[in-house]
Amino acid sequence: MKYIFGLGNIGKKYENTRHNIGFMAIDALAEKYHATFSPSKQFAYTAKINIDGVAVMLVKPTTYMNESGQAVRAILDYYNGNIEDVLVLVDDMDMPFGKLRFRDKGSAGGHNGLKSIMSHLGSPNFLRLKFGVGHPNHEKQAVINYVLGQFSQQEQITVNEMFDRSTSAMESWLHGANIETLSNQFNG
Repeated sequence: MKYIFGLGNIGKKYENTRHNIGFMAIDALAEKYHATFSPSKQFAYTAKINIDGVAVMLVKPTTYMNESGQAVRAILDYYNGNIEDVLVLVDDMDMPFGKLRFRDKGSAGGHNGLKSIMSHLGSPNFLRLKFGVGHPNHEKQAVINYVLGQFSQQEQITVNEMFDRSTSAMESWLHGANIETLSNQFNG
């Protein structure tokens, strides 16, 4: 089985915010395949789907962003999953708005959700698809307000295009595309 984790924060006040783009992207994939999420005992909402013969679990952690690793570890332990079968969807403020980027390892880059996953998995070597959400000035409160802010109507057009591209990217990964192929096709 393959596991796609969309990172975000649960609750109405976080819906459709930049920090929740991982939730939004996984919802776009779920909608395409008519999947419905249900609560699980592994700190997440999950949906199981099959894409061209590949069993896939879609996961939205309910632990809030900063403890995402708790849900990732619990799901992999419960289903005997492997880190090689994980794809994490995450926002990235250091990338220009509208860009996608696959990474198969590296630092958390200051992202608390990725830090938590690395801590719980004991490794930075897992595949992630980053969604560029742009960056405000570097004042702490400005950053918090920005990532927890919603997309404008104009930005939503670009966000929807990102979801079309990310859905294709996830499907390519599920069909066996390696990191080089994925990067060449979808990064930038």
